[in-house]
Amino acid sequence: MPLPSSNSCSAALANPSSDMWTQTPATVEALVDIRGGIRGSSNRDRVAEEVPVAMVYNGISHAVMMASPRDLEDLAVGFSLSEAIVDHADQIFQMDIEFSEHGISLEMRIHGECLANLKNQRRNMVGRTGCGLCGTESLSQTLRAFPPVPERPLPNDTAIQFALRNLREHQPMQTETGATHAAAWCDLNGLVKDVREDVGRHNALDKLIGARIGRHGASAFQSGFVLVSSRASYEMVQKAAINGIGCLVAVSAPTSLAIRTAQEAGLVLVGFARPGRHVIYTVRP
Repeated sequence: MPLPSSNSCSAALANPSSDMWTQTPATVEALVDIRGGIRGSSNRDRVAEEVPVAMVYNGISHAVMMASPRDLEDLAVGFSLSEAIVDHADQIFQMDIEFSEHGISLEMRIHGECLANLKNQRRNMVGRTGCGLCGTESLSQTLRAFPPVPERPLPNDTAIQFALRNLREHQPMQTETGATHAAAWCDLNGLVKDVREDVGRHNALDKLIGARIGRHGASAFQSGFVLVSSRASYEMVQKAAINGIGCLVAVSAPTSLAIRTAQEAGLVLVGFARPGRHVIYTVRP
């Protein structure tokens, strides 16, 4: 069975049996709206959905994370690549999205060699989440080695600022709920080409990676940069570098480990990116 298209994923999410896990923000009754110390009436509010999502490989449950229940195929592919469970998207042979009252399971069939590597990883693991570190048992498992980022054309300051000014119009979930992160792929002129949103910043980046590589393969990140509406942690840098992204721009701060990792990988890291200002922390060696 081939991987489902984005449309088939949407159809599955609309299935009556999965109504409790909807793609769209939920409407809830808000009790009291307090502004400037004054208590006023409040009617309804739009809030982001947050759902337990399990990554299951050949029947083995490997990770459970809290995520927004949309673009799930992209999340599965991006997570599998970023966590080095598969080397290429075509090593995922089949994907089924299963719904239950407890959450959503992404049931994948992967290549035998990938499954063997996954089982080997799990011998020394208690559990994992989308952060890429949780559940490791020793320090030696924490910082994974990965090849240097291929040389890529890089954006100039004008392109970064242009993307920043226009990111918000590509964040419908954030506009409605104020509760989601975005990861955007921008071209060298700063035009936003693809965006994925999620309640988790790691999930948003994995979804973007899965979407781009699923459609464009090896050319997915050849010319442009990724803009994320979050801080630049080590895990975000790791996900970007593993997938050959040449430049990561974050609206908030980087960590020291993120900076060191980006420098070693040859990834250009930009932080505190706001309209009128951004800070370049690493350059290509």
